[in-house]
Amino acid sequence: MSHTLGVRQAQKQKTRRALLDAGLRLLEDQSLSSLGLREVTRVVGVAPAAFYRHFRDMSDLGVALVEESLGSLHGVVRVILAERDGDEQLIDATVEAVAELVRGYPAHIRFIARERHGGVRPVREAIAAELGRFADEVAEAFAPQLTAEGWSLEDVRMLAELYVDHMVMTATAFLEAQPGEPSGAQSGGPSGAQSGGPSGAQPGDQSGEPPQAQPGEGAGDPEAVRRVAATARRQLLLISLGRRHWRTG
Repeated sequence: MSHTLGVRQAQKQKTRRALLDAGLRLLEDQSLSSLGLREVTRVVGVAPAAFYRHFRDMSDLGVALVEESLGSLHGVVRVILAERDGDEQLIDATVEAVAELVRGYPAHIRFIARERHGGVRPVREAIAAELGRFADEVAEAFAPQLTAEGWSLEDVRMLAELYVDHMVMTATAFLEAQPGEPSGAQSGGPSGAQSGGPSGAQPGDQSGEPPQAQPGEGAGDPEAVRRVAATARRQLLLISLGRRHWRTG
C-alpha cells in the first residue's frame, strides 16, 4: 500500500511540475491574465479537470511560480549581506548574483518583470510580498550601523527598498541584453523545485548558494552584458555615495 501511495505521490508531483513548466513556457509571449487553463493542460497532455488537483485556478499557478522564482533567493541575499566587506564588495557581489540568476533562469525573471505590475492581483501581491521580504532583510542588515549614525527606521527601510528596486531593474536589463531564450534553460526555478533545479535542490533550499548557469546558457551579447553590469555598479555606487551624505529629517 505504501509503495502504491508513493508512486501516486511521485506522479502527482511530476504532473504539477509539468503544469508549472508549461505555464512558464506559454508565458514567454503573453501575460498571465491572457493565458487559459486549457492551453496549459493541452501542452501537458492532461484533461482540464486534472489541473484542479494541483491549483485552484490560473492565479494560483501564478503564485506558485512567484514562490518558485523568488522564495528561495532569500538565502542568497542573506549570504551577500553577511559577507560584505565594504560597499564595493557588496556591489560586486550583488551585480554578479543578479547576472547569474538571469543567465540560469531567464523565463522566471521575465515572468516576474511582466507580472509585477500585471493584471492578476494575487500574483502582484505575491511578488510585492516577496520583494518586501527582501527589503526587510536588507533593512535589518543596514539598521545597526545607520541608526547609530542617526537614521530613522523609516529611512533605513526606504534605502532598502531602493536597493531591491534596483536589483529588479538590473535583472530586467540583463534579460534584455540576451538575444533570446537559452536552449539549455533549466526548469524548476531558482528555488530548485523538484528535479529541475541546480544540483537537485529542493523547494525552500536555504543554502545561500546562488543558482549557477550551465555553460552556454543565456550568455547573450557579452559586450551588452558588460555594459549592463558596469551601469549597475555605477548606479549602486551613486546610491552608496548618497547614503553617506543622507541626513534624516
